[in-house]
Amino acid sequence: MPPLIGIAARSAWNRRASLSLTVLAIALSVLMLLGVERMRHALRAGFEQSVSGADLIVGARGSPLQLMLYAVFRMGETTHTMRWASVTALAEHPAVAWVIPVSLGDSHRGFPVLGTTPAYFEHFRHGDRRALKIAQGRPFEGVFDAVLGAEVAEALGYRPGSRITLAHGGGELAPEHADKPFTVVGVLSRTGTPVDRTVHISLAGMEAIHLDWQGGAPLPGTSIPAEYVSKFDLTPKAVTAVILGLKSRAAVFAVQRHVNAFRAEPLMAVLPGVALSQLWQVMGHGERALLAVSALVVVVGLAGLVAVVLASLNERRRELAILRAVGARPHGILGLLVIEGLGLTLVGALLGFVLLTALSLAAGPLIEARLGLAIPATLPTASEFALLAGVIAAGVLASLLPGWRAYRMSLADGLTPRT
Repeated sequence: MPPLIGIAARSAWNRRASLSLTVLAIALSVLMLLGVERMRHALRAGFEQSVSGADLIVGARGSPLQLMLYAVFRMGETTHTMRWASVTALAEHPAVAWVIPVSLGDSHRGFPVLGTTPAYFEHFRHGDRRALKIAQGRPFEGVFDAVLGAEVAEALGYRPGSRITLAHGGGELAPEHADKPFTVVGVLSRTGTPVDRTVHISLAGMEAIHLDWQGGAPLPGTSIPAEYVSKFDLTPKAVTAVILGLKSRAAVFAVQRHVNAFRAEPLMAVLPGVALSQLWQVMGHGERALLAVSALVVVVGLAGLVAVVLASLNERRRELAILRAVGARPHGILGLLVIEGLGLTLVGALLGFVLLTALSLAAGPLIEARLGLAIPATLPTASEFALLAGVIAAGVLASLLPGWRAYRMSLADGLTPRT
């Protein structure tokens, strides 16, 4: 076997110009395959780290997945709310440590607006239980104060002191609450979560801009100037959802049963992990489709390997015949071609992983900053090792076809030139 490895290496080196393109094709296909795998895991990690430390998400009874997507990820729409009296009752439950009410529905230039309380900045966690940090300014205090996510401030060029107006609803033609502008008082540090794409205001501010609205439209002939809103009761009547933190994780199922059996109104309590598992089931088909496309790219790369080796067999007839003449057995010729295919696949797979590592080092920080996806430059994971092993095994199988053809070449066929 060692002599065959040396012969295969020298033969491949003599044909390095043509084989290098094949190695590059395999490397790029491996880069895509491993890149999709890492992006898949990064996407899952990004969703899982969007909210941490929260034990339950409570909202009006309906779809748990829809509630999770809307309340945490600002995706989709909700048609039901929960009464403020229910929020107060939950906050007084002996097992509840803190509550973060969330009110959604309005927007600002395409970015969602979230009404909440100062508890949001105190208790909300993301990633590895990291707290929110104010990069500029301070949290909101007044009725018309706004705190922006990092992406909102960067995309729109806002800073503390900027004046903004909010729109009712999320559509492009949504009417604006132009008579009640907000002042930006703070900008949050980047988190890589939906927080970055959110405008945060107080629940009192959310209530204030809707004082003279009813049924999604302004009341005809009624206009309450911003300077007079303090004369009204700005306690919210309803919110979209509540994020709960418990004093003990052991009480999570007891509190969930309490919420699901709530008598004042139909509510449901969702465990974030359970809702995310449902999300992965929905996204599983898309993930498998991406992996299938990447696998097809690998197949194309290996087909190029087979085509190059087969095309070179006619040029190598005399080389193979000489090897037969000096004592090489037919199975040795087969082994030579298989070793060549294995070597080319190994080099291509290694080069693809090196390219992925270099790309992760160069573009990883930018991807994390823009998309919130952390793609670390690490050693291959168990799933990536499995994919690499599959690529290498496929390379060996692909090299059997030209190896079998060389195996069947006779000595006379190799020494007799074709005319």
